[in-house]
Amino acid sequence: MSGLPSANESAADAARFHVGDTVVVSLSGLPVEIPPHQEPIKEDGTITMPDIGKVQAAGKTAGELQNEIHDLYVPRFYTHLTVTVNIGDRVYYVSGEVKTPGRQLYLSQTTVNQAITSAGDFTDFANHKTVVLIRVSGDRIKVNVDRVRNGKAEDQPVYPGDQIIVHRRIW
Repeated sequence: MSGLPSANESAADAARFHVGDTVVVSLSGLPVEIPPHQEPIKEDGTITMPDIGKVQAAGKTAGELQNEIHDLYVPRFYTHLTVTVNIGDRVYYVSGEVKTPGRQLYLSQTTVNQAITSAGDFTDFANHKTVVLIRVSGDRIKVNVDRVRNGKAEDQPVYPGDQIIVHRRIW
């Protein structure tokens, strides 16, 4: 499992962790306070917790991950433990020839065209035909946004951690 949602992502799937999401795990109810563990989900879909090692996080809800981490620690390491799992900010990045480049919050299913619109849309110098979408995995996808906007090409979904680069056109 890649941990990346499909293009037909549902609301229930959006609540699940994906590769690139930052997970914050707090362990409480222990005799000694342990600082929260914060880590982005690796490309293999896991996080690495102290003492127990790799734990599959991608594809799970916060509740499912809490239960799994609890069961891996209790009773092997602790007798009483409360595990709390939260997600950090889910973001993607838009750079280049858009009016407000930078980090954008990933609130729900988003496409390249919507992400560009969220970043203030293209500048007058933008090349609409060779927008590059870079996945967390490193895969690069060229998107012709003019064709998307004309209904002649499918818009690509954007996931947390992805980067969209809008190049300057050559005169």
